[in-house]
Amino acid sequence: MDFNRVKLPREIHSGPGVINETGSICRDLKLKGRVLVASGPRTMKIAGEKVIESLQDHDFGVETIIIKKASMDAVHEVQDHMGNMNAVLGVGGGKVIDVAKMAATQLEVHSVSIPTAASHDGISSPRASIKDQGGSVSLEAEPPMGVIADTQIISQAPFRLLAAGCGDIISNYTAVLDWKLAHRLLNEDYSDSASALSLVTAEMLIKSAGDIKEGLIESAAIVVKALISSGMAISIAGNSRPASGAEHKFSHALDIMAPEPALHGEQCGVGTIMMMYLHGG
Repeated sequence: MDFNRVKLPREIHSGPGVINETGSICRDLKLKGRVLVASGPRTMKIAGEKVIESLQDHDFGVETIIIKKASMDAVHEVQDHMGNMNAVLGVGGGKVIDVAKMAATQLEVHSVSIPTAASHDGISSPRASIKDQGGSVSLEAEPPMGVIADTQIISQAPFRLLAAGCGDIISNYTAVLDWKLAHRLLNEDYSDSASALSLVTAEMLIKSAGDIKEGLIESAAIVVKALISSGMAISIAGNSRPASGAEHKFSHALDIMAPEPALHGEQCGVGTIMMMYLHGG
């Protein structure tokens, strides 16, 4: 008999100022001792320092590392810094969070996702996009144990990042169409519940499109909720099918071919238009 195991974040916290509760949240997650805070050069100043202060206020020992790119070298660097620490907190954009997730997965320790922008659904998903010599590859990873999304900080990120997050969510439409096609032609496993969640997430985002504006906490909250929901659809399916189809392959091709690739979500959004045309939509 086949069994399906769904892995999801244990706790999700979002709202303005919630980053200041990081230490308390990590205590609630039963984390203790020493932890590693992984962040980017800019996001360490924007959010990482707040995370460190909150952790230290709750008696955590804290080490830090700066992540500059989402590569296996960066994953190995995080692993080398871990020592006997039992958790890594990824504070930053998608690259930082993906590296933290992958490193934690390989070391069999916990990770916590603390996004500073809502640019793609890796915030909560069990996947990590890591670059190698042939471009980006999507690898299976353990989902973060917790997600702490401070909508005040996210709302202050460049609006282009929020728009990219919307593009990543809208691509769910063609991803599900591709999944249905693979199920029909190749007898690939298909999950009605995962596809339904994926599509509802995209539909809700489109209905709220008029409310998504630059600098608004409410706008950041809408997109964050959608990205987390999309990540959960991936967890339910046990693969990336609900949120990644040919439009993502198009994006990965651009990563390899384009002299200066655009943001992941921007490329997926353009790819969605192309693939929807091929589906007759």
